[in-house]
Amino acid sequence: GFCEDCMRSLVGTLVGRTARLRVVAMSTGAQNKAKPRLVFATGNQNKLKEVRQILAAESDFPYEVEAFSVDLPELQGEPDDIAAEKCRLAAEKVGGPVIVEDTCLCFNALKGLPGPYIKWFLTKLGHEGLNKLVEPYEDKTGYALCTFGFSAGPGSEPRIFKGVTDGTIVPARGPPDFGWDPIFEPTGYDKTYAELDKDIKNKISHRYKAVEALRQHLVSHPPQ
Repeated sequence: GFCEDCMRSLVGTLVGRTARLRVVAMSTGAQNKAKPRLVFATGNQNKLKEVRQILAAESDFPYEVEAFSVDLPELQGEPDDIAAEKCRLAAEKVGGPVIVEDTCLCFNALKGLPGPYIKWFLTKLGHEGLNKLVEPYEDKTGYALCTFGFSAGPGSEPRIFKGVTDGTIVPARGPPDFGWDPIFEPTGYDKTYAELDKDIKNKISHRYKAVEALRQHLVSHPPQ
């Protein structure tokens, strides 16, 4: 006959396995609990990838980040005001929690220009033209400023988060596929943003600093 010890051992194994399966099922269920959507108002896939990497670095991030290309007017003014106004408009269009970004590249010799108009300057002048702007000056330093705005939804007052990285404006080096990255060499590095390993760039960039401040706020103020 089938010995009692064998039967006991078999039952024990099955019970243990069932308990383990139950634990796995429970933890999987917890992971599958849908997180609320946070819309990043951008059509730029490079930016979305970079921002997602930073925001979702820890599993405690309370939102699922999705990109949504919102047609926003090109606003003029100070970076904080531009980000806040863009945020208000985007929240109205999206109808829920939203983040917007505004990036400036500021040349110290030009008293902060191109600043928030860098996208327009880059389109018109290219990398070479941007270098020509600082050519007459001894001072080739500048800084990259990233301003993020977050709104919990329509009618909610935007909150602003900023990050700054100092550097030097240099002739273009590295892949030309991410805006003005090839002409900005961050202080303390001998490579441009474009040449730097993505993991390193993501730890020192103006965008990282602003997004990390945003991440800390959202983790400590999760959606109700």
